Amino acid sequence: MKLLIQSIFGHRSPLLKRLGRRYYAASTEEYAKRNYANNVSEYNTVVGSVTAQRRHYLLREVYDDMVLDGVQPSRDTFHSLIVGTMKGARLQDAFFFSDQMKATGLLPDVVLYNFLISTCAKCNNSDQAVKIFEEMKKNEVKPNGQTYVCLLNACAAAGRLDRVYAIVRDMTAAGAALNKFCYAGLITAHMNKKPLSDDTSKKIIEFVEQSKGWSSAESSSYNAENVMMGVSEEELYNLPTADYVHRRGGFIVKQLTVYHVAFHACAELRNVEAMETLLEMLKKDGKTPDVFIVLQTMRCYLHSGDIDNGAKTFEEYMNSGRTPAIELYTTLVEGAMVGYTPKGMQLAQDTLVNMTSRNYFLSPKLGSDLLLVAAGEKTGGYTTANYIWDLMQARKIIPSLSSVEAYYNGLKEREIPGDDPRLLQVSRIYDNLRTRFGGGPRRQ
Repeated sequence: MKLLIQSIFGHRSPLLKRLGRRYYAASTEEYAKRNYANNVSEYNTVVGSVTAQRRHYLLREVYDDMVLDGVQPSRDTFHSLIVGTMKGARLQDAFFFSDQMKATGLLPDVVLYNFLISTCAKCNNSDQAVKIFEEMKKNEVKPNGQTYVCLLNACAAAGRLDRVYAIVRDMTAAGAALNKFCYAGLITAHMNKKPLSDDTSKKIIEFVEQSKGWSSAESSSYNAENVMMGVSEEELYNLPTADYVHRRGGFIVKQLTVYHVAFHACAELRNVEAMETLLEMLKKDGKTPDVFIVLQTMRCYLHSGDIDNGAKTFEEYMNSGRTPAIELYTTLVEGAMVGYTPKGMQLAQDTLVNMTSRNYFLSPKLGSDLLLVAAGEKTGGYTTANYIWDLMQARKIIPSLSSVEAYYNGLKEREIPGDDPRLLQVSRIYDNLRTRFGGGPRRQ
C-alpha cells in the first residue's frame, strides 16, 4: 500500500507523511518524526483528508494504523469513517467500521444508521437496508424523517415498488407529509422496476404534478451534523444530482429536485415523449431548465438516436449566454457515439475540437469515461478514441485501467504493426496499471 500511495502523491508530497504506511523506529523522537498521526484528533484529520481526496480505499489502512498505535477511536472517528465509506460506496467497509464501533462499546445513533442505509442504497442492496432499519428498532434507536427517506430511496434504487409503497403508507399513517425527496424516490422506483411497467412514463408525470403541492416550508431542518460532515441531502438520498449539488453557475436549481429525477429517468428509459412533456410542464411553471436538466434532455435525445435534436439542445444552450460547463461538451460527445455511426463519430470529434479550442479540458474521470465509450468502435479509423487518448496524454493524465484496457484491445484488433509508437505506449501504460492494481502482467 505504501508504494501505491507514493505513486499517487509522490515521494516528497506533504500528504505522504500523513497517508503513508506506519513506520517503527528505535527512539521516541524518530517515531514522532516519521509517523503521520499520533492522537485521535490527528487521525480524524487524516480520515477527513482521505475522504476529501476520494481515496476511500485507504480508510481501512488508516484505521489499522490507528489500532496499531493504541489510539482509541472516538464516536466522531467512526462517523467520519462511515461517511467516507458511504461517499465511496464501500458497503463491506461500512459494516466493518460499524462492527468495530460496537466492539468498543459505542452504539450507533440515528445519524450513523442513516449513513449506513444510504450506503446500502448506493450499493443497490435494499435487503441490507431493511435489516439495518430493523436493527435500529431492536436497539431502540428512534428513526427520524431522514431515516424513512433513506430507506425509501434504498428500496427505490433496487426497483422494489412493494417496499417503497409500504414505507409511504407507514409515513402517511404516522402523519408525515411526503416531501420532494419522497416523490423523487417514487419516480426512481418505477424507473428501476423490472420488468418495466407500461404506465411508467405516466407515473413519472403524475408524481411531478403531485409534488407541486409540497412546500419547502413544510420540511424539517436538515441535520446539522450532516452539514458539518459535508453530506448533502442529495448525496444522503442517492439522487442523480449528488455529484453536482455544489456546482455554481446555475448547474443545479435545488427547487427543481423532482424535475431532476424525472428528466434523469426519461433519459435512462430513452423516453423522448415523456421528456418533452416534462419540458412543457416546466415551461408552464415559469421555470427555466438548469444545466442538469439540459444534460438529461441531451442524453434522452442522443441515446434515442436523435442526434440532430441532441446537438440542437446543446447549441441553444451555448447561444443563450448562460454559463457553459464542460459536461455539456462531454455529454454531446458521449451521446453522439451511440451506435458508432459515421455522422455521430464525426460530431463527437468536432465537439472535442471545439471544446479544446475554448480551453475546456478533460478531467481524469471525464476523459476515462469517453475513452471507454470510444474504444468500443469496431469499424472506422478509430480517430475519436485516438484523439481522446492524445488529449489526455498532452496533459499527462493517465486514464483508468478499464478504459486503457478497452483502448489497448481496440488497437490490437486493428492492423497496426507491433512496433507502432502509439501501441507501444498504450501497452506500457496498460502493464503499469495492471501491476499497480494487482492485475499482474498481461498475457503476451
